[in-house]
Parts: sequence; structure tokens; C-alpha cells
Amino acid sequence: MTPYVVVAVLFAAVTHASWNALAHGIKDQLLAFTLVGGGGAVCGAVLACCAPLPASAAWPYLLASVVVHLGYMTLLMQSFRLGDFSQMYPIARGTAPLVVTVLAAVFVGERPDAWQTAGVVVASGGLAGIALWGMRGEASGPSGSRRLALAAAIGTGLTIATYTVIDGVGVRASGTALGYTGWLLLIQGVFIPAYALVRRGHDFVAWVRPAAGRGLFGGVLSVTAYGLVLWAQTRADLAPISALRESSIIVGAVIGTVFFKERFGRPRLIGAAFMVAGIGLMLRGG
Repeated sequence: MTPYVVVAVLFAAVTHASWNALAHGIKDQLLAFTLVGGGGAVCGAVLACCAPLPASAAWPYLLASVVVHLGYMTLLMQSFRLGDFSQMYPIARGTAPLVVTVLAAVFVGERPDAWQTAGVVVASGGLAGIALWGMRGEASGPSGSRRLALAAAIGTGLTIATYTVIDGVGVRASGTALGYTGWLLLIQGVFIPAYALVRRGHDFVAWVRPAAGRGLFGGVLSVTAYGLVLWAQTRADLAPISALRESSIIVGAVIGTVFFKERFGRPRLIGAAFMVAGIGLMLRGG
């Protein structure tokens, strides 16, 4: 990975954690994801009008990604509704890198070298440590809602890994990262707002107005984050990009501590150190 790719993915990590925090901060999760989706659809429409149309070979991947992204949004909403941000966000993001490594090796033929493999394993270990810190002291096992939240967060991670590989192949076949990003966000972004419009009916505008500014800004951040990742996937292998992108977990932990008053603690500091070490190993390879 070149320095430009590294900077782009790290900036995407910050913007991704930020829009997730904005969404989590809105108590009504359907409202939050309606606004984020709507903001993403508007930005996607602008990109789709300005950028070249993706090549025909990319469209099966793009449409498959839309389906997986809708599953991702649904599971993410449930995890945020049922669990703490600094717990659910790390689990959701931390599940993805190892799964992406396996999927990219099997379906894309990207075999990581020894340094990259070690980096992904070490970084994922750090991410797991950050996630598991929130489960300390639960000797009697999680409650029903906690189990559902954990299941939703793990399912979110699996969908992240799936759409990462699908989009990695699709954006390379498209010939235009901007065009692929625009059409992906435009198509997927209309579904949740359309569902909310049908459900809320005549009071839709009054329902969205109080949180409109925060939610739409979250949509812009979402577009920025994923657009940068898609561009990076045209420049480097999928597995190290996925692992580097999950440095957003560190940002998410800080946001959870500062804004949601959730404890960080020494174990999370140790997990963050493993994350940094893993990133260093990934950059050493390739």
C-alpha cells in the first residue's frame, strides 16, 4: 500500500466511526438510518450524474452489494438499538478482517504474504481484545437482549466482510470508482427512507425534522468513508485494506468514552497497541 492509500483508508476510518456515532446518538434508529441513507442517496445521485457509468461487468456485483448492504444496515440498527456503541461497534468491525482475508484468498486469488498475514492476525487480536473488554465481569452470561445485540454485531461483521469482497471485485471491473460509488449509494440509499415514508405516512416530515441536520451530515460522512475505501481497493489488496480500515475501532472507542461516557480502560489501550503493531506488519509486507 502506498502512503496515499494508507492516508485515504485512515481518513475513511475516522469518518466511518464518526457517522456511526452520529447514528447511534439518535435514539430512534429507523430515523437515524433513514437520514443517513437519504444523505447517501443524494450524494450518490450527484456522483452518478458527474462520473462515468460503471462498465456492464460491474453491475452484477453492484446489485449484489446493494442487497448485502441492506442486510448490513438492518443488523447494524439492531446492534445499536440493543447494545453500547463502544461494545457493538468494535465487534461489528473486528469480525471483518480475518473473514475478508479468507474470502479474498478463495474467491479473488489474493494470497497475503507472511507479513500481511501476521499483521491481519495481530490487528484482529487487538480488535478482539477491545471488543471483549466490554464483556468483562459477565460471569453469568449475557442477558437475552445482550445475546441478540452480540448476534447482530457479529452478523454485521460478516456482512461487512461479504460486501468488502463483492465491492473489491466490482469496483475493479467498473473502470470508475466514483461511478461505482455513486450508483451503489444511490440505489441502496433509497430503500430505508422509502420504507420509513410508507410507515410514517403524513407525519414523515415532522418526524425527520428534529434530527435532519445530524442525520444528513452522517450520510455525507458515510459517502466519504466508503468512497475512499472503494478507491483504495483499486490500488491495493483487499485484506490489508480491510484490516487498516478497522482502525476506526480505536476512533470509535475514543468517541464512546468522550461523548457516550463509556469506559476505555487499560485492556483497550493494550488492544489499540496490538492494532497499531498489526498495521505496521501489514505495511511491512506486500
